[in-house]
Amino acid sequence: MIRYSGFYHQGAVVAKKRRRNPHTEKDRKSMRSTPAAFIMSGALAVTVAFAAAGAADARQADRPHAGHAPERPRPPMGMMRATPGQTAQVSIVNGQGADIGKATLTQGATGLLIRVEATGLTPGWHGIHIHATGQCEAPFTSAGAHINHGDPKKPHGLLNAEGPDDGDLPNVFADAAGAVNAEVFTSHARLAQNGPGQWLLDADGSALVIHANPDDHSSQPIGGAGDRVACAVIKAP
Repeated sequence: MIRYSGFYHQGAVVAKKRRRNPHTEKDRKSMRSTPAAFIMSGALAVTVAFAAAGAADARQADRPHAGHAPERPRPPMGMMRATPGQTAQVSIVNGQGADIGKATLTQGATGLLIRVEATGLTPGWHGIHIHATGQCEAPFTSAGAHINHGDPKKPHGLLNAEGPDDGDLPNVFADAAGAVNAEVFTSHARLAQNGPGQWLLDADGSALVIHANPDDHSSQPIGGAGDRVACAVIKAP
């Protein structure tokens, strides 16, 4: 856009062309928006100041008071670890009281490895569980129910959406001669005094029980595993 302005020169009016400077218009618009920009930048500065003060307060709160050592956070249950290496070897007996084999329990960092070596069982799969009482008088009901001391208690079954309980183990297989040679692992039991799982060497001990049938790992109360046909007492020496 062109504007005309007049001025006198030797008695004549001379027209002078003036062009609107686009940069000047931009600066004017910028100046009109300056108060809002200042307000927003000021609010941002206040927010940053408050955040810095809050962080400083949090750091101050985390510092131990004079005379008090900082409390060490406890690891979640899933991160608890035991000292590996502790072992126990227990005899497995049948319903007639005869010794039919042994179980060797070895403590790992995150659970318990159990090696089962037994004979005289019917060929096929057998449920095997850890029970709460270290007694093995036939028919082995003296061993009580599964170790299951959690609160709330879990239902039975490695394949149960709400389980498993602490005594659940994978099935073991007896060959055509009725012999079992297997290893099973559980993170729900331990020999060590500290670590993940239930402590098996408490005052009344615990027991390893082999059943007549396979465990289906879902139905209640024991997955259809049937009668208790063999048992091993687990107690502190």
